[in-house]
Amino acid sequence: MSDFARTDVLSPVTLDRREGPHGEVVLRRRGDDFEIIANGCFLMDTSDGRSERLLIDAALAALPAGRRAPSVLIGGLGVGFSLARAAAEPRWGRIAVAERERAIVDWHLEGPLSAISGAALADPRTGILAVDLVDHLHTTTDRYDALCLDIDNGPDWTVTEDNSTLYSPAGLAACRERLTPGGVLAVWSAQPSADFEQALRNAGFTGVRTEEVSVARGVPDVVHLALRTL
Repeated sequence: MSDFARTDVLSPVTLDRREGPHGEVVLRRRGDDFEIIANGCFLMDTSDGRSERLLIDAALAALPAGRRAPSVLIGGLGVGFSLARAAAEPRWGRIAVAERERAIVDWHLEGPLSAISGAALADPRTGILAVDLVDHLHTTTDRYDALCLDIDNGPDWTVTEDNSTLYSPAGLAACRERLTPGGVLAVWSAQPSADFEQALRNAGFTGVRTEEVSVARGVPDVVHLALRTL
């Protein structure tokens, strides 16, 4: 997810509003940018995708050297910056995207967000999973070399209450189980969290670290990184 909504003089224009299984989702345009709002909470916009791209780049860089065609699970689709970055990198193999909101998928397939994700969605490596990420991690038998997770404004600020289970001991254990040996977990957050870093260590991850991206509002966006040991 991206920086908080900018407080500029442009008024947002609502392009679509839907009631989904987890509440209301809204697509708005503000000037040249698009915004996604969920249950009245700003999630992301298209003004600056640096931290979403870092989510993908840092995960790939953290993988063991020489791993061929690593697979990645991106959760969720958002405005498409993370997916576009993954598809632009030929080293990735399978690219799976977990997105529970049908409206967001439609905005990419048929709406204005296709300008960001169109080429990535047409890539044969890419597949959209119409699933709740948390449920998927607990039920699938698939394993991935990287999990790049961006479904909240961070471990301390979730979009819906049930998302908090992702950052619990059970949720982090599920993440670890879904990773191949040497695989990497990357989690986007609107602010650093020392408590979450410790939770990752407690869950058995190694190499826990945080990478920051400076943003205009002062507090950096971050990507938390952790490895499943070989």
